[in-house]
Amino acid sequence: MSAAHADGPPRPFGEASSGTARPQTHHAVGVLPAIQSLMYVMIVALFLMTFTVQPIRIPSASMEPTLLVGDFLLLDRQSVSGDSNPWMPATGVARGDVVVFHDPVDDASVHLVKRVIGVPGDRIRLHGNVVYVNERPLRESYAVYRPSQPDGYRDEFPNLAAMDARVDPAWWIRLRQLVQAGEITVPAGDYFVLGDNRNESDDSRYWGFVPLCYIVGKPVLVYFSWRQPEPGRSDFARWERTFHVIR
Repeated sequence: MSAAHADGPPRPFGEASSGTARPQTHHAVGVLPAIQSLMYVMIVALFLMTFTVQPIRIPSASMEPTLLVGDFLLLDRQSVSGDSNPWMPATGVARGDVVVFHDPVDDASVHLVKRVIGVPGDRIRLHGNVVYVNERPLRESYAVYRPSQPDGYRDEFPNLAAMDARVDPAWWIRLRQLVQAGEITVPAGDYFVLGDNRNESDDSRYWGFVPLCYIVGKPVLVYFSWRQPEPGRSDFARWERTFHVIR
């Protein structure tokens, strides 16, 4: 076993090479740095309580052009929950909000993304590519109606004379009880949602209302977006959509 060599007897701990003791110093922590550190911790904690980056990727074109296939979303959960805080109080769900929610029909573990068109008490009707809420046309700069074959059920909702294979059977039965004077009224605690890409969206027209308790949050921005791989193309990321604010 090798040993360490020194030029003389070992010096006591804390003693300088000259043989004189080196005074120990303690750096006092200032009040301002301590407050700054506390503020940083509070900001991070508030961010984590309010937002969550979940692996929610847009899988279909039902919300184009607002959301694209391959977008990943940053969600604001606090605004729709009952656990509000003094910094960011809950604002609830309003008409026009884009919301993420559990699939209310097939698989609650699956997240869907649509736009709220009707809130509790609203009377809803669709006619001629126009949504009427309480008998007034809704201005929708976000909605697109891409060319497609006419569809009596989809385009003239609610239409009990037409049927579509995509309609949930339970919703079809309930729908016949809800229609009054060519409209349906959104019940208390429920919301009527549609995709912005109206002719390519499975939404409340096909499976019914979304209960408030199923709504997870509101997407605030796109934190990453990637496109499907294409032959001869190496850039898979849509960097221009990073931090894109959702409206």
